[in-house]
Amino acid sequence: MYAPERQQAILRLARESGRVDVLSLAEEFQVTAETVRRDLKALDRAGLLRRVHGGAIPAGRLDFEPDLAERDAVAIDEKERIAAAALGELPTDGSVIIDAGSTAVRLAAVIPLEAHLTVVTHALPVAARLADHPGIALHLVGGRVRHRTRAAVDAWALNAYSEINADVVFLATNGFSPKGGLTTPDLAEAAVKRAMISAARRVVLLADSAKFGQEHFARFGDLAQVDLLITDTGLGSDDTLAVAGQGPEVVRA
Repeated sequence: MYAPERQQAILRLARESGRVDVLSLAEEFQVTAETVRRDLKALDRAGLLRRVHGGAIPAGRLDFEPDLAERDAVAIDEKERIAAAALGELPTDGSVIIDAGSTAVRLAAVIPLEAHLTVVTHALPVAARLADHPGIALHLVGGRVRHRTRAAVDAWALNAYSEINADVVFLATNGFSPKGGLTTPDLAEAAVKRAMISAARRVVLLADSAKFGQEHFARFGDLAQVDLLITDTGLGSDDTLAVAGQGPEVVRA
């Protein structure tokens, strides 16, 4: 069976059952797990499936939002390269906002011990990474904590960000595209992200290439509001030009 034929069969199975997993597909088609992962990645980039931990689900389920642990297990190498590239955007003795998300947590984990920054975040995992950092003045924004993202939302968070004027915000998103803008499944998360964009002089979007073309229920911004997109080399040349045409500089780590 050729790869396109196998991918069509995988897509059919996903639509029939609502989810497919790597190991079962490898057994079904008598191929390696790595071959299945490449198939799922191709289908994800085509917008036909959405990859989750251990497998994939059909695209278009706008109410579906993977848990933070599931997202943390996807595109690990790409997210680590994005986080490393984002270090160059940290201001010297300046102030930054760090959004919730698996790539944002990776950024927090690699901030050098010698860095001196004021950091504001509403994300519990980010705060946990930075709480003992000797050079960081950490401000934790409060509010109702969403279990899926471990992030504070609603009025308390919105009010706190309305009082902030940071140098840079490191923003996360579930989906981005020239037409669809910046989107996420949850309206409360979208409202906080919108407030963060307004709370910083420079917006740096951290998003792996699998999120390109994904459109979710809640839209919180446009690519024109982003100064810099840091993504991975999986974003093709044509797609990179399409994003840059909206205004952001694009770095493929």
